[in-house]
Amino acid sequence: MVEQTQALDVHAHAMPMPLLRWLADHGLADTSAVEQEIIRIDPKISGVGPNVPLPLARSQHDVATRLTEMDAAGVSHHAVSLPPFLFASTADDGQLVTEVVRRGNDALADYIAGAPARLLGLGHVGLGWPSGVSEAQRCVDELGMAGLAIGTRGGGQDLDSTVNEDFWEFVGKRRIFVFIHPSGVPDGPRQRDYYMAQLVGYPMETALAVARLVFSGVLERHDPVVCLAHGGGCLPALRGRLDMGWERKEVAHTTTHPPSNYTQRLYYDTAVFADPVLRRLVDDYPGHVLLGTDHPFELGDRDPVATVARLGLDAELTHRILWDDAARLLKLSDVTQGG
Repeated sequence: MVEQTQALDVHAHAMPMPLLRWLADHGLADTSAVEQEIIRIDPKISGVGPNVPLPLARSQHDVATRLTEMDAAGVSHHAVSLPPFLFASTADDGQLVTEVVRRGNDALADYIAGAPARLLGLGHVGLGWPSGVSEAQRCVDELGMAGLAIGTRGGGQDLDSTVNEDFWEFVGKRRIFVFIHPSGVPDGPRQRDYYMAQLVGYPMETALAVARLVFSGVLERHDPVVCLAHGGGCLPALRGRLDMGWERKEVAHTTTHPPSNYTQRLYYDTAVFADPVLRRLVDDYPGHVLLGTDHPFELGDRDPVATVARLGLDAELTHRILWDDAARLLKLSDVTQGG
């Protein structure tokens, strides 16, 4: 077992069995292969093709297994969110989305309660629907979630749609931590092969969604605490191009300051899987990089503390990435390492 340190992983997922069973009871999931660590979820919920086998590691629904895996990785705390396969981001039935999201958050709260000293909940909010802000408020005020998690689209709308304005106002005023995880891909038919949707589509989707938040003025009107999955995807590499467009193209000159002013305020997780890329992220966004692994999916960082250690940063900055900044943003600064 790796020696455990104070380390807070902000990008970790759970798929609680009560939610999966409810979906199965309503013909929206097939749980027959759970023992083989596979789940099949209706496209209305998952956003992927019919009968696609999705990985269901035991720790997604078994708290004891998760804690064992956390110990093996030397990670003390997880901020746990539902994965995008449970976001219902592509569903066009608002009543169904509201019900799935509500049940998902209830199930996630129960899952977190299995180890409250080490697990934090990031309640899901299905944006694109008027019910979004009320569910966000329920998550933090009634269910005791430490923050929120959202996808990059919902209800046929982008994150900058006016239907989501109340949500951005709410989280901005309350300074609630919001984790953005891609929940779709641009030009899906071109990404059906080679696992392209996750390898390429997700990073593209994050960049597109956040660029819209910038140019639409959402991040100027509000100042939310936002962390982007997968190190922000393609967004950091586009910083110069976005600023140039803002400066030279009248149609893109929509905000008082250039786009980098707003993307500099965001936070980025460490799940980029290449030391030089992570080092550049830390250099470009000092104090805005948080530990993230994508646990327990196969495209995740299995040794995250070592990943950060390899950068050769000073002790203070290393501890900020592993614990300090995330603990502050999730309001855990006064919490010591749990058992």
